Amino acid sequence: AVDKPVNDGQDTYGKTIRERALTSIDELVTWTPPTGRNRLYSMIEARPDWVLSRQRAWGVPLTCFTKNGSLPTDDDYLLRNEEVNARVLEAFEAEGADAWYKEGAKERFLSGIVAPEDFTQVFDILDVWFDSGSTHAFVLRDRADGSDDGLADLYLEGTDQHRGWFHSSMLQSCGTQGRAPYRGVLTHGFTLDEKGMKMSKSIGNTVSPEDVTRQYGADILRLWVAQSDYTSDLRIGPEILKGVADSYRRLRNTMRFMLGSLADFTPSDQVAPEAMPELEQWVLHRLAQLDATVREGYSAYDFQGVFQALFQFATVDLSSFYFDIRKDVLYCDGDTAERRAARTVLDILYHRLTTWLAPVLTFTMEEVWLERHPEEGSSVHLQDMPQTPSRWSNPDLAEKWSSIRKVRRVVTGALEVQRREKNIGSSLEAAPVVYVSAEVAELLKSVSFADLCITSGIEISTQAAPEAAFVLEDTDGVAVSFAKASGEKCQRCWKILPDVGQHSHAGVCGRCDAALR
Repeated sequence: AVDKPVNDGQDTYGKTIRERALTSIDELVTWTPPTGRNRLYSMIEARPDWVLSRQRAWGVPLTCFTKNGSLPTDDDYLLRNEEVNARVLEAFEAEGADAWYKEGAKERFLSGIVAPEDFTQVFDILDVWFDSGSTHAFVLRDRADGSDDGLADLYLEGTDQHRGWFHSSMLQSCGTQGRAPYRGVLTHGFTLDEKGMKMSKSIGNTVSPEDVTRQYGADILRLWVAQSDYTSDLRIGPEILKGVADSYRRLRNTMRFMLGSLADFTPSDQVAPEAMPELEQWVLHRLAQLDATVREGYSAYDFQGVFQALFQFATVDLSSFYFDIRKDVLYCDGDTAERRAARTVLDILYHRLTTWLAPVLTFTMEEVWLERHPEEGSSVHLQDMPQTPSRWSNPDLAEKWSSIRKVRRVVTGALEVQRREKNIGSSLEAAPVVYVSAEVAELLKSVSFADLCITSGIEISTQAAPEAAFVLEDTDGVAVSFAKASGEKCQRCWKILPDVGQHSHAGVCGRCDAALR
């Protein structure tokens, strides 16, 4: 009975199985999602007595004998004999559980030890949930790796197991060990089709993991899980998988860009963070923010939160902003301090993104890792996530660059209008005028704002903006007037500058001439 005192000396968390279970649920176990706690607690709180046996024609036999004429309350009701147990164990190891049901089994196990005619062989089976709930005793205890407390870090299964495996494991362990067999329990929903319907072969709406892996690769299937809220039912189908594949391609392209830019990078090329331009220092600040997000997210099994943070960073902060700006420096500069700083940041990004994404994109990140570390025995899955220095965090710099990016967004919006109207084909054909307040002007003049906007030139003005200037409704105090860049197009960096053609190498600007020399 769950309310019967268990006199085994393990009453730290209660004297009965029920008390121990309820205490474990509240004090010893982390529930993901937290609603799992309430469900199991209410079930065990109101649970009636629990029997260990079932009367069925199949199952694992209880392998016990009862004494004829005794009552269940008598001390000698169950036969407790080590020699008998050894015989049963030997037979089961050799023949399996069927040995219990063979003709003459009682005499085989009892003869010569006790009188077979004094006992009745029990043919009840072990309750199947008690059977599965006992697995922790045989899987987790007496481990060779030194984990001798016999506790699982995590039990993971569907929501139906609150009344099944989670439940029976809890009660069995509380009865034998005095507490829950696990430190954490994670429950997930069930897989449905794109319309939210249960999958059925007769309907024809099933999605086979093997088919998905064959068409897209295993990482797409893993990424689908990471993108989903697994705490409720998950939907999957062709259109959903197409969206997942698109996310995957964008992440893969981010990694390809870094690999291409780091092909010959060596430790001697590294630049100290304090010597980097502000843009690189801002990237390091974002990494410091993400480091905490990733570690806390994985610890809480919040794979969706981790993936969304990394995907947003890789596609918005990196591909659409930092990479887009620094392509010019990486492709066109010679061995400049700015290029070395950019490649140092790319190396830092590489080591963090590969290890941060490895739990989700297992095969892809291994491929990315081996591109730079092909030595035998190398694997991203043998690497710890690098520690990110707290000094990289720079909230003041982040606030400054948030303001700069707001102005940049208005500039890119104005250039997009000109591109749609066929006035320009590339942003490098422009040299716009940006009207801002004196305070914002000081911020913009402290950086190379033309490079940030990927234009050949730019003018910062604190005068009143013309009525026809381009503005965005959600960005006050910023207006942009379009103007074309003057000069010739550099055949190497494609910027339109007045000095093109005035250097030792024909058709290039001063910077490119120096790089060629």
